[in-house]
Amino acid sequence: MLEFQTFVFNPFSENTFVVWDDISKEAMIIDPGCYSTEEETELDNFINDSLLDIKFLINTHCHLDHIFGNSFVKEKYNPIYLAPEKDLPLIDQFIKQAETYGLSAKPSPKPDKYLSEDKALSLGEINSEFLFTPGHTPGEFCVYFPNYKKCFTGDVLFRESIGRTDLWGGDYDILINSINKKLLTLPDDVRVYPGHGPETTIGFERVNNSFLM
Repeated sequence: MLEFQTFVFNPFSENTFVVWDDISKEAMIIDPGCYSTEEETELDNFINDSLLDIKFLINTHCHLDHIFGNSFVKEKYNPIYLAPEKDLPLIDQFIKQAETYGLSAKPSPKPDKYLSEDKALSLGEINSEFLFTPGHTPGEFCVYFPNYKKCFTGDVLFRESIGRTDLWGGDYDILINSINKKLLTLPDDVRVYPGHGPETTIGFERVNNSFLM
């Protein structure tokens, strides 16, 4: 069975997800946003109490609020780290991203591998897929678990909203195309877990999201 836990971290109220197979306890961390020592401890305590084996670190995209915890997670658990290759400039400029908002940050490691639609990862017997959904950033991917109808959408699709496109590499038309071609083609009952705010479903967004009408 697929299990997951959501943490709301950092000054941007970013959703960090720990996703795991409840039999093998193999897990991935999607977009670790832990910024403070207290947030790192909260994440670590949960992982230890749940006896999880962190196999993968995934960045859906590389804006600062989604990568604050990269260094902590990589050093603490040594997972395989995957991120979008087209977002490498954001990793390279991470410290400057943080300084823009008056924040400090520890440099992120470089990815071990790059996300690709041809690449599938497994947690025990649970398989995940990656959907290439650029527009919010040039390289963003969503993480989809088809057998469980769960999709972690980063900052692509929110409840009744979409990701902003006024930051570096953003493109509104590309984002809308990504949502239409990669997300709205999924079944209506697929549950969507975005990088900020509450969960939703593909069917709800199809009917209620004014950006998609």
